[in-house]
Amino acid sequence: MARLQLGRSAVYDLLRTGQLASITLSRARRIPAHALTDFIRTRLDQEAAA
Repeated sequence: MARLQLGRSAVYDLLRTGQLASITLSRARRIPAHALTDFIRTRLDQEAAA
């Protein structure tokens, strides 16, 4: 995924574990922009707490 600079396998792992939200339209899986924002915010909060 270009915005996160992650490979396909890493993105699928995030989707499988529920760390990154997605929706399915027909046979295509889409990640809404707000899901990316939430994911990034969560990761930043986790790093700040560490």
